[in-house]
Amino acid sequence: MTELICIVCPKGCHLKVDEQNDYAVTGNSCPRGAEYGRAELTNPTRVVTSTVKIEGALHPRCPVKTNAPIPKKFVMDAVRALNGICLHAPVTVGQVILKNVCGTGVDFIATRNLEKFY
Repeated sequence: MTELICIVCPKGCHLKVDEQNDYAVTGNSCPRGAEYGRAELTNPTRVVTSTVKIEGALHPRCPVKTNAPIPKKFVMDAVRALNGICLHAPVTVGQVILKNVCGTGVDFIATRNLEKFY
């Protein structure tokens, strides 16, 4: 039996997931908690947030995130893939910064508009 705290909503339900019984979840107050508990033990995923260097903008870094969750085992590789990227202003929210992160089909996108700064 594995104990988890659900992160799907602010309630923070204390879940118990029984690996021996087809990943049965107890302690959840909504169906999303049960789904989270099963997924966390069978295929944990995370949305990854970071920043990349940008030139020609007021700020030196541009915030980015994955547009969908990626398997947890690829998080560090995904962040490392951002190290060599340098953007040039202007950048718009939703603009794809890095396609197909670690072969997952998920992209890193910009999460802030950064105009060209003269």
